[in-house]
Amino acid sequence: MHAAIEDFLRGLAGHASPATLDAYRRDLAALAHFLEAHDIDDWSTLDVALVRRFLGAERTRGLAPRSLARRRAALSRFADHLVRSGVLAHNPVALTQTPRQPQHLPRPVDIDQLSRFLDTPHDDTPLGVRDQAMLELFYSCGLRLAELTALDVTDLETRRVRVVGKGSKPRQMPLGSRAQVALAAWLKVRGQLANEEERALFVGQRGVRLGHRAVQKRLVHLARERGLPEHLHPHRLRHSFASHLLESSQDLRAVQELLGHANLSTTQVYTRLDWQHLADAYDAAHPRARRHETPGDG
Repeated sequence: MHAAIEDFLRGLAGHASPATLDAYRRDLAALAHFLEAHDIDDWSTLDVALVRRFLGAERTRGLAPRSLARRRAALSRFADHLVRSGVLAHNPVALTQTPRQPQHLPRPVDIDQLSRFLDTPHDDTPLGVRDQAMLELFYSCGLRLAELTALDVTDLETRRVRVVGKGSKPRQMPLGSRAQVALAAWLKVRGQLANEEERALFVGQRGVRLGHRAVQKRLVHLARERGLPEHLHPHRLRHSFASHLLESSQDLRAVQELLGHANLSTTQVYTRLDWQHLADAYDAAHPRARRHETPGDG
């Protein structure tokens, strides 16, 4: 059973982040352990009843709804793999419901505080120039951490950057003027750090691609160094990008495209919609919402 899991993870490794691989490995190991505890050693016996029993047991032992939803997602992708391999006739996980998620959203950084943080001068060293380019790119494009670290130099153009998001879905992001300037400055000095054959856009002192943890640590360090009274991590910059853009544009579809969300409902939750503004826009624009004077009004 574990051999099938490893085969699935090897196929996933080509386009999933290391964090996703680690999470899926844990999720599927938990399922395998559950089945073995019930004397089941053949994936062909996996059905809806077993999936529900497993998820129910995980809920009972206190697994959080978000972790439970991720566990179900891992099972579903693995079941799809088993279907493609001819082990299962259909995906039994698809017949189960996704656990409801509490809407715990990161608070966006105040726009004035974030502007002062980004405008704080750096020391002009190659590392300082690199960090500024990463910050501007995170906020200009709302990138996920895995998207930024996966970027190659060839993904970058003067006014846009090509990104591969979740599910290997590509999208093109426009670059703001500040990001363009910061990235141009970084490209001028990148050769002082990067190994000759390294394709990664962002590299560390050893000349190779920066990892997730290194970027996270740099953001925490920069927030402290520049006096930002906030815990800063990539997802907060992404959330700030979405919230600030939606606040100024009110274009939900555009924000959805820029974030790379498959479903509009994800964007609605993610960006903390200003429902009162939308209600006012509805009242002003919808032909059945506007008040019309009727005979006798007056």
